[in-house]
Amino acid sequence: MKAIVAGGAGFIGSHLCEFLLKQNFQVICLDNLITGRKHNISGFNAGKRFEFVRTDISRHASIPGRVDVIFNLASPASPKDYLANPLKTLQVGAAGTRNLLDLARKKKAVFVMASTSEVYGDPKVHPQRESYWGNVNPIGIRSVYDEAKRYSEALVMAFHRRFGIPTRIARIFNTYGPRMKLDDGRVVPNLIDQALNGKPLTIYGTGHQTRSFCYVSDMVEGLFRLAGCPDPMPVNLGNPQESTILEFARLIKRLTGSSSRLTFLPLPQDDPKRRRPAISRARKLLGWKPQVSLEDGLGRTIEWFRKNGHH
Repeated sequence: MKAIVAGGAGFIGSHLCEFLLKQNFQVICLDNLITGRKHNISGFNAGKRFEFVRTDISRHASIPGRVDVIFNLASPASPKDYLANPLKTLQVGAAGTRNLLDLARKKKAVFVMASTSEVYGDPKVHPQRESYWGNVNPIGIRSVYDEAKRYSEALVMAFHRRFGIPTRIARIFNTYGPRMKLDDGRVVPNLIDQALNGKPLTIYGTGHQTRSFCYVSDMVEGLFRLAGCPDPMPVNLGNPQESTILEFARLIKRLTGSSSRLTFLPLPQDDPKRRRPAISRARKLLGWKPQVSLEDGLGRTIEWFRKNGHH
């Protein structure tokens, strides 16, 4: 089987490439390295079954020969990255997704869209089910990412309805693990970096806002299973265990043995107050639920940052 992973040098993308290689796939990784890193995929030349192509899918996407499945994970994903690259984020969500869908149609390949829990915005429904239409500020600073992904979903469904191509949509909730960038701006690397270096742990707002954190190995297992599921409607992938940012910061303090104090900063614009996936569809359709506990996953992530934190 031959898979394309767009955004395959990124955090989740590189873990997906690695997972597919273990499943004996031939893997072609497409990435323009705006936010992805060669370092993430440097050890993958598994028996010539892995190929890296540096390319911008917003301009074109063409691969010779047969392709069985295309995973689209190409997009800046952290607020820091998409706020620094607002136009490229919109472009990859629109033109990039369109180019990959055209390729999937040509190759008669399964198309898996990595969407996001951000399509729910700052949700007024809790937990978030796939049937919820969301509460997104279309002109807020985060809209470049939120609306790019919402538009991607609309494109995917239009291609599915118009051309009958086998499409899947994963709405990915907060995911963490090794290979996250230290300067990513997201809560996990931020707090781990601060704890390991004895810096104050920054909490935005009161710290009572919640997140649900899924370890990356669980996430890529979910994406892989989704590729084999015939249902084209969105499926939430994430961990339904919810914790406040304060609880999370204290857990990181304990696991790192840090004596850092907590410091509080204003909450960024449109920052969601509560985030938790309802995963009944993933359980039913994919037989999937997260296996790695938060404590175990954070332990592995902290260990990786201790060894690799300065890449």
